[in-house]
This record gives sequence, structure tokens and C-alpha cells, in this order.
Amino acid sequence: MNPLTWMRHIPMNSLRRSSSSGTYKMNHSPILSASQLSTTFQNSNGGLHVLDKISFEIGAQQFVCVLGPSGSGKSTLLRVLAGLLAPSQGEVKIKGQALTGPQNGVAMVFQNANLMPWRSVCQNIRLPLELDGVNAKDAAARSGELIELVGLGGFDDVLPQDLSGGMAQRVAIARALVQDPDLLLMDEPFGSLDAITRDQMGGELLKIWSVHNKTVVMVTHDINEAVYLADRVLVLSDRPAKIVLDLDIDVPRPRKEQVRYTPEFGEFARQLREAIGGREISI
Repeated sequence: MNPLTWMRHIPMNSLRRSSSSGTYKMNHSPILSASQLSTTFQNSNGGLHVLDKISFEIGAQQFVCVLGPSGSGKSTLLRVLAGLLAPSQGEVKIKGQALTGPQNGVAMVFQNANLMPWRSVCQNIRLPLELDGVNAKDAAARSGELIELVGLGGFDDVLPQDLSGGMAQRVAIARALVQDPDLLLMDEPFGSLDAITRDQMGGELLKIWSVHNKTVVMVTHDINEAVYLADRVLVLSDRPAKIVLDLDIDVPRPRKEQVRYTPEFGEFARQLREAIGGREISI
């Protein structure tokens, strides 16, 4: 499904580790729950089994990263959570209601910004509002607020061709937030950026998240990025993917760049690296 079709379908509106198996107890209803998710793509060899009985719950305002080897099914999982792909087995619930397709209150940021090249920054951000019939005055006001929030003040009328990769992704994030979703899904949004810009964008994302306090599920290949951003990290195995580690990142917020150089940060990164490498974790 292309981004324009996605926007037509979706109007953009205390967890504690209890055992080494990655089981969590929650004191309130989760905003997102996945139960026994399995996904198989049919092919001439009898089918490609991508996800294998994946289950988890995520609480409101939690920032969760998903790690795993390349090709393990991270992006497939995200599309199932978005309602863009139906699981072969299992169920996803948003606020206790079964997910049967794209729905209100869920937005997605893809690996590429996918901006409309003929539309300015402001026009790209307010596009979902236009598709949803919001009047021009309200749409302009809302998009203007988000332009300031993502640090693009003064770039309202600039076309995508004149933006850097990091700036384009800021526009994509603002577009996803413009209708105040409850759940924000992000599929490696900084994967195409250089290392320095990627770190900077991670810091910017935390600032935006601290203002809006959305529930975020973000796929990444970068272990350090996951530790820096997340409250919790889910690690997938090789395909067919299972959750091999469900780890609380017990690093105080707000997080500053210096936290990357602390022993605690390094220990979390070690545990995640070993989980991805397939070795048993001792926690």
C-alpha cells in the first residue's frame, strides 16, 4: 500500500519485567496487544513462514523498539500491527478492539519520507487533514504547530527537492502526527541517514515524543539507537521470527547524549547484541 492510500485509510488522530522469559505484568489495559501472531507468504516452495506465534502487550505512552537480524520479519510485524497486512493466525487489538484493517488513531512513518514532490513542507504535512475534510484554516494552524515542533520553522514553503534527508524525515514525522494518533509506528525512519544525522534525529524524536507522549513502536537495526530511544526492546530471532528477548531499558529520562557512554548503557547494548547473535542471555 502506498503512503497516499495509507493516509486515505487512516485519518492521522507501567510495564515491569517479571521474569527472565520476557513476561510483563501491566496494571492497566494495554493500548496495543498481539496474540499468537503468525504470518506465512505463499510461494512455489510451499510458503515462506515469517512470523511464528508472536505475543506481547504495550502500554500507553510507551516507546518500544524492535530489533532483529536482517530479513527476520520486523517490517512484516509492523505492517501487521498497522492493519496493512492480515496475519495468517493470531490477533492484534488496539485499545481492546480487534484490528481488521487500517483504522483511526494509528499512523505510520516509513523508511523513506515519501513526500509529494510538488507540495511544499506545509502542504505535505496537512495533506492527511485535507483528505479527511478538515477546513483550510484549521489544517494550516495544525500543520504550522508541527512545523515548529519538528524544527522546520521558516521552511513552510520549501519543496522536498530542497530538503536534506533528515529534514524530509522530520516532515514525514510531522505528517504522521498531524491528526494526533494514539499509536505511531515507525519502520526504520532514519535508516537512510548518515550516522551523525541519525543520532541527531534520534534526539529530536525524543523531544517530539516528550511533548506528545504517544505510544511508539519503532523498527531499527541499530542497537545503540534502540537503547537510547526505548523504554523497552523486543528482539526477534531469525525467520520464522519469535521474540527471544523482551528487555526493559531502565535508563532515566530525559536522556542526554552523554548517557550513551555510561556502563549501564553498554550493558543493555551487550544484552541486545548477544540476543541477536543467538546466545543465551543471563539477566
